[in-house]
Amino acid sequence: MRGGSSKGLYFKAEDLPADETARDRILVTAMGSDKRQIDGAGGAHPLTSKVAIVNASKEQGVDVDYLFAQIVVGEGRVDTTPNCGNMLAAVGPFAIETGMVRARDGETTVRVRMLNTGNLCELIIQTPGGRVEYQGKAKIDGVPGTAAPIVCNYLDVAGSVCGALLPTGNRIDVVDGIEVTCIDNGMPVVVMRAADFGITGYETPEALDANKELKRNVEAVRLKIGPRMNLGDVEKKVVPKMCLVSAPRAGGHVNTRIFIPHDVHAAIGVLGAVSVATACILPGTVTAGIASVPAGAHKVMSVEHPSGEFSVTLDVGGTAQNPEVLKAGLLRTARLIMRGEVLV
Repeated sequence: MRGGSSKGLYFKAEDLPADETARDRILVTAMGSDKRQIDGAGGAHPLTSKVAIVNASKEQGVDVDYLFAQIVVGEGRVDTTPNCGNMLAAVGPFAIETGMVRARDGETTVRVRMLNTGNLCELIIQTPGGRVEYQGKAKIDGVPGTAAPIVCNYLDVAGSVCGALLPTGNRIDVVDGIEVTCIDNGMPVVVMRAADFGITGYETPEALDANKELKRNVEAVRLKIGPRMNLGDVEKKVVPKMCLVSAPRAGGHVNTRIFIPHDVHAAIGVLGAVSVATACILPGTVTAGIASVPAGAHKVMSVEHPSGEFSVTLDVGGTAQNPEVLKAGLLRTARLIMRGEVLV
């Protein structure tokens, strides 16, 4: 299935071994263990080397449990540290297609527990006649064409991976002379000014990927700041994501180039966008003087990225100096691509 701007295999948990080592061996083999993933179903890129494992939940008020697994391209290993909000978008349709959730006529709400972090998300899916509708007029940047909208409301994601919205306790830290803001509102992200690395922030992902010195410098910051974000040694982890920000120039509120964590994203991840948008509304972060912030308690933040923009809605409480994100919402789409057997 395609979920948002990502793609991967969706499994029922009961179809995989309970033992994590055996499970991960199957996932790596199914996707392909080498960098081309020539012997599996992966697409040789982090955005197309993902897995969702779903089961009916036993928890009160929760419909399904969802475990996200990133198959690390070329390394033959699995990382279940982060969430993936793009793959999450298709969890609701998958749950309906497989009979875990009964669809209503019109719209169906599916409450999902994200097992990677324990947080909740409410998915609102179009189900006319009690069937998932994939065709529609919603468009998201990074995906061709249009599809039926899926509304994703994140209910409690602050500090979901690192234990705190500001994992270091600071709004600005300094690493190798670079000012950074470490934030976790669903995805651990290190926000940095593109100009501090001698670039504009408007370069293409291909140009940034070819800039070996830039990538070495960004990775050096990541390795040093990871332990300070309560993530331990992050050398072999896909978090934190590293985001370079610059002033918007296409009518949005901030411009981004995000590393996931080594390759530059063609767009920006769902929860990465939520974390970056949250950093923008906090006074005294590295986004000050770069991002523009709309007024009011209900803010729609447009996060520009290489493929266009990503709109994040934030319901904000607290005070002007210490705002609190009460709910983060966004729009995604999904598509069922095929179903059958993958041979391992």
